[in-house]
Amino acid sequence: MHLTVWTYEGPPHVGAMRIATAMRGLHYVLHAPQGDTYADLLFTMIERRNRRPPVTYTTFQARDLGGDTADLFQTACSDAYERFKPQAMIVGASCTGELIQDDPAGLARALGLPIPVIPLELPSYQKKENWGASETFYQLVRALAGPHAPQPGSIRAPRRAGEPARCNILGPAAVGFRHRDDLLAVSHILERMGVEIHVVAPWEATPADLTTLGEADFNIVLYPEIAGQAAQWLKRSFSQPMVTTVPIGVGATRDFIVEVARCAGIDPAPFLAEQPGRLPWYSRSVDSTYLTGKRVFIFGDATHALAAARICKEELGFDVVGLGTYSREFARDIRQMATRLGLEALITDDYLEVEAKIAELQPELVLGSQMERHIAKRLRIPCAVISAPVHVQDFPARYAPQMGFDGADVIFDTWVHPLMMGLEEHLLGMFRDDFEFHDGAGSSHLGHGSHAPSRERATGPVAVAAAAAEADLAVAEWPAGEPVWAAEAEKELKKIPFFVRGKARRNTEAFARERSIRTITVETLYDAKAHFGR
Repeated sequence: MHLTVWTYEGPPHVGAMRIATAMRGLHYVLHAPQGDTYADLLFTMIERRNRRPPVTYTTFQARDLGGDTADLFQTACSDAYERFKPQAMIVGASCTGELIQDDPAGLARALGLPIPVIPLELPSYQKKENWGASETFYQLVRALAGPHAPQPGSIRAPRRAGEPARCNILGPAAVGFRHRDDLLAVSHILERMGVEIHVVAPWEATPADLTTLGEADFNIVLYPEIAGQAAQWLKRSFSQPMVTTVPIGVGATRDFIVEVARCAGIDPAPFLAEQPGRLPWYSRSVDSTYLTGKRVFIFGDATHALAAARICKEELGFDVVGLGTYSREFARDIRQMATRLGLEALITDDYLEVEAKIAELQPELVLGSQMERHIAKRLRIPCAVISAPVHVQDFPARYAPQMGFDGADVIFDTWVHPLMMGLEEHLLGMFRDDFEFHDGAGSSHLGHGSHAPSRERATGPVAVAAAAAEADLAVAEWPAGEPVWAAEAEKELKKIPFFVRGKARRNTEAFARERSIRTITVETLYDAKAHFGR
């Protein structure tokens, strides 16, 4: 296990916590040592929840290992039931608690509590957080809805005439990327379509709600990483169709509406004719030519990475140069999308591999998780967060969905602004020596005198050496036989906008290699520009 480095996902019991915290009337008893008790930190500080997560720990310590830790677990279960009076309880062990092998399932069953107790077998050393969330939700659905399933082979009763279609929305959970706002956006779409929402789960659902899941006409899977397995079971057990299109982006939202309409037995045309937002309008405007062909690297969970690749390619005209995920369970889907884009997918949970790939590709925009935001910041590349894992700043107080037409506009702002702000930064740098920006300027364009103390600009050999030290690659770091950038050429290169600087560097070096030029000068830079600009 990665104990000393960043990880994209926690152990599977964190996924179970996400399900328990999203629901009401459910309690999670976790056999874990004192060091594993971080649920409060995860949900109240990161997600800024206004209530504590429903998790009780045994919190055994080293001195307890010589005694009866099984008794500690049973006491914790009994106390949790008496204090919280949940409708149902899930029990399991953390990665450390798993090593003790106390059998939480058998111990909880022996207590004979008057509520459903669902044991969780979450192999902490083979699986991770999203798998844990999926498995937990699946076990809950199967245990609570299962007794109400019809006999195999029975035919589902048709909906009565005039009765609106009912659906379940499956997948939104705690500490999910914009799950709260996505749910609102999707609910608005369904409301306009006249589709009734029967149960949303696990978000704000109770165990009693889960027992009625089979009463809906179909299921909508918003986050396959969490709800895909449970929805497949509901389809087999209750003959419920499932909507699998995730409505992230204008095109996907239109496809989602068509799929929902098919399941609900209604005409999608009136809803497709609605105003889809600003993104399509901007994509058709002359200003959008600034975005065309921007080189983008995408990495995150499978759902958001796939959606981002489609939006980049079909709706914004970006050039996707890298695509990957840490969700190994969905590696096939990512590889298929990468193949369509002419790429090799990056499937890894090692952020250092992702960083190396970004540094190699030198994209003009990174779309990723909190990890990629840090990586891009170090590499001075614009970045937008599109996926968990996320930080507190990605749980905004405002309405900021990713799904639906509203979400498409939020995505457009989130992705385009880093590029626009990067352009502004470049222009400020370009004109830093202009009289209006210089510290010693006598007056501004408003006509007011400047009283800022003047600073004499450094010149001469010391300044040239400093400029060379600030270069993107020091001369000493260059491999043998590779062309070396002169300090003046490096300085001139930095005048090129950051969003094409990487391409200019690569082209110039290729130009120098072809002509056996050892030192790249300003003249070489502009010769290369003229050559590739033909």
